Amino acid sequence: MTRSAHAPLDILTARHQQTWQAYCQHDFVRQLAAGTLPRQAFQHYLKQDYLFLVHFARAWGLAVYKSRNIHELRQGCDSLKAIVDLEMGLHIQYCAQWGITEADLATLPESRQTLAYTRYVLDTGLRGDLLDLHVALAPCLLGYADIARWLCAQDFTRRGDANPYDAWLGMYVSDEFQAAAQAERQWLNTQMADLPARRMDELAQIFDDATRLEIDFWQMGLDAASL
Repeated sequence: MTRSAHAPLDILTARHQQTWQAYCQHDFVRQLAAGTLPRQAFQHYLKQDYLFLVHFARAWGLAVYKSRNIHELRQGCDSLKAIVDLEMGLHIQYCAQWGITEADLATLPESRQTLAYTRYVLDTGLRGDLLDLHVALAPCLLGYADIARWLCAQDFTRRGDANPYDAWLGMYVSDEFQAAAQAERQWLNTQMADLPARRMDELAQIFDDATRLEIDFWQMGLDAASL
């Protein structure tokens, strides 16, 4: 996967490198990769991640509404259908393996971190244009792809039966997920090419805000294990 050092998205990431690293190398994902993450922390994360998926789907529905041409319309529609018709079903199945039923998920209250993150994304999309919305969503899709690749290169990562969380890591390091992240990266770089400095500043702030909310989402899981 070749990246230009001057690609707009990489410039955006570099402007907030400390925040991005704190997200991508958070203790939650380090413990997950090592297989030492407390079960309660992962279960809490899985429950809230289901609720995040619900609002993630709403965000892609908003992207459909914000679309300006048939390509963007199809892009938003395909992403929405992928979440509703595939990802949510797979997530429910995976939760069941961790003792979390679909009935549990249906009555689950949203944590403050989930509320803050998902409503920020939706509010950003409502206030701004399609690019604003994509940038608010970017830390999730692009971040999980980067995290999975980084974890697989670390000596502390355990794969296979030695790690109860290996299936999670395998999902995000998969060719399919990595390809989806790369497609989004290319779209963002195309849309951000040659933007004026003031506009890049606005997008950089959105990117940083969403990344900080992702950090809170990881921390939420660790905090749940200490209660």
